[in-house]
Amino acid sequence: MLADDDPVSVELALEALKEAELEATVAVVSDGEEVLDYLYRRRQYEGRLEGQPSLILLDLKMPKVTGLEVLQQIKSDPALESIPVMVVTSAQDKAELQACFDLGINSWFRKPPEFVEFGKAVKEILEADDPSESQR
Repeated sequence: MLADDDPVSVELALEALKEAELEATVAVVSDGEEVLDYLYRRRQYEGRLEGQPSLILLDLKMPKVTGLEVLQQIKSDPALESIPVMVVTSAQDKAELQACFDLGINSWFRKPPEFVEFGKAVKEILEADDPSESQR
């Protein structure tokens, strides 16, 4: 899942995933409320197939519900807490990033992501036996 409200960032991330030759379907959502709707199968996602994303690429600065609030919800829910989360942010706030690590993110990347490095990092998380080993 890719959660980002910036169309340019979404395009860059999708291109990086393609360049990394990942064979995955990517659900793209544009705000924090939509992330939670997808995960909990609410509203427009009520009828989606069972299962959860293998990885969530999460922007922190999103409308409606912030990425940090989404992360708090994911990591406090036993049904969701095992989903690896990579924060992709333009934020320079070290305290905010530390809060993300305290909540249990697996990795983070600063926007705009370099295609090769970003794709490699995502591939590493998806292929890791223990997602906690993929921290950067």
